[in-house]
Amino acid sequence: MAKTGKVVRIGGGTAFFDDSFIGHPALIAAKCDYIVYDYLAELTMASLSSDTKTNPEGFSPNLLRDMAPFLKDMIGSGTRIITNWGGLNPQGAADALRKLLAELGLTAKIGIVTGDDMRGRVDEFHAQGLREMFSGEPLPDDVNFSSMNAYFGGFPIAAALDAGADIVLTGRAVDSALALGPLIHEFGWTPDDWDLLSAGTLVGHLTECSTQVTGGTFTDWESIPDPANIGNPFVDCHSDGTFVVSKPEGTGGLVSTGTVAEQMIYEVSDPQAYIVPDAVCDWSEVVMAPDGPNRVRVRGAKGYAPTSTYKVCATYSQGWRGTAFQPIVGINAPAKARRQAEALFERTNTLLRNRNAKPLNETHVEVIGAETSYGPRSRGENAREVVAMISVTHDEPIGPQIFLKEQVSSISSMSPGTTIGLGGNLGSTRPLMRVFLFLVNKSDFTPQVSVDGQAVALTAAPSRWFEESMLARPPEPAHPTNAEPELTVPLISLAWARSGDKGNLFNVGVFAREPRFAPYIAAALDQHTVGQWYAHLLSDAEPQIDRFVMPGTHGLNFVVKNSLQGGGAQSLRLDPVAKSMGQMLLEYPVPVSKEIAESLGLPETA
Repeated sequence: MAKTGKVVRIGGGTAFFDDSFIGHPALIAAKCDYIVYDYLAELTMASLSSDTKTNPEGFSPNLLRDMAPFLKDMIGSGTRIITNWGGLNPQGAADALRKLLAELGLTAKIGIVTGDDMRGRVDEFHAQGLREMFSGEPLPDDVNFSSMNAYFGGFPIAAALDAGADIVLTGRAVDSALALGPLIHEFGWTPDDWDLLSAGTLVGHLTECSTQVTGGTFTDWESIPDPANIGNPFVDCHSDGTFVVSKPEGTGGLVSTGTVAEQMIYEVSDPQAYIVPDAVCDWSEVVMAPDGPNRVRVRGAKGYAPTSTYKVCATYSQGWRGTAFQPIVGINAPAKARRQAEALFERTNTLLRNRNAKPLNETHVEVIGAETSYGPRSRGENAREVVAMISVTHDEPIGPQIFLKEQVSSISSMSPGTTIGLGGNLGSTRPLMRVFLFLVNKSDFTPQVSVDGQAVALTAAPSRWFEESMLARPPEPAHPTNAEPELTVPLISLAWARSGDKGNLFNVGVFAREPRFAPYIAAALDQHTVGQWYAHLLSDAEPQIDRFVMPGTHGLNFVVKNSLQGGGAQSLRLDPVAKSMGQMLLEYPVPVSKEIAESLGLPETA
């Protein structure tokens, strides 16, 4: 039974492996019971596994460097630290942390969660015929996997805390579990408390990207006070699953229903069935309300039994990539950039052929400043100052190396106005990392937990597994009857939006600024219209789009499949992680009533 009568404060320390620590003094002064540090993502795992020079031990040294000035205050005040910083080597990370603590004259019990590394079971997975969870492709049998990690949940973290850990290090735990684990520990939630586990997961999801919930990347960016000193978030959590999102007094940034709603849907596909290891979460009926300045109260998270599988993320190197950035200034700059790129591709292939090497595998050019990302809606073809981002891939390093050498000569052999910038136009060569996601049965794997070298038993298990029949889908919103087709306003005047990547797809969440706007947004944005808006970015002739409704926040979520050239680790695009997709959709013209348009003070546009 959940414990009552206390409030647990959880702070969001970092959103990724090299995040800013400028807000940490204020966050520590806010007296958090726990501070969570999210350090891993699919791209980070790929980087840790390929960048052996910078990260020879399989974890980034950044956290030790950045956290060192604050450890004395955190440990002295009793704040406990939860992080997935362990990467590919949680034990090695723990050893490095112990060394730092000793140097600082500090002591702390360190808990470690391992067992997520699956590289030793590749032959077993091949025998099972496992396939990629999105594309259906078979597990490659001709590569060496540099990482292969299961996403564990909050109960192993809670077990380490139960055993007295002051700091808990994990490998590839799911991001939101970093906050869920402490709540399980503090409130005694069980594996069958699905609504509560869903609410705790939402706490973790809102804090895992740190300042993204306190105004970072918010649609109304110009309304964010003092972004240079943006405050880290903290969440005051109650045993019944309700909580309040806030930030330290005197810091910059903003906590509003808009900032919290945007972060809730970030990198989420189905908001009625958001799958994490400990539950299947339904956030479609979540309600948010102001609770004072920079305070938002959240309630209404629902949950279902967890699935019987863990998601596993495998990464491997398959080829090499090179990218160059070329500033080009003058009349017809976009045309110069594209012609120059094509000439460099041709020249590189000629030189490869002369060496009896195969041609380049992939080539890609985007003209920064010409709005290439907007496709047919670009308004930048008359730009006189652009940067050509030119990328190539090849099976061997020689392909990118030749390309990068030859592109330097553009300053004297190609388009007028080509100049030197962005590191002298030298570019970079690095392994081309692939990501392969698949599912494994939970019954075949057990997380391993220890505190200061002593094993900790895991006994918690749910009474049943998730079934599709458990889902209760909300009804589609009613369409307005008074929208005038010739009277449109841009979506941004009616809504906030945020987008994010997940493998080879991205999602865009759209939230009405006022409930009265929601019917017009829902009528204008469906699978077809959104698919057409992004058609120039998609690899399918017929766009594959899912649409989900979120009545609690008057929102919609769109999932756009086969849209990121295979995913962030291998995409050659300017925006491989889909940060810009929501910004593009905010320009969509939405038909509204005359009363709505007049109330917005906007001129009508056809």
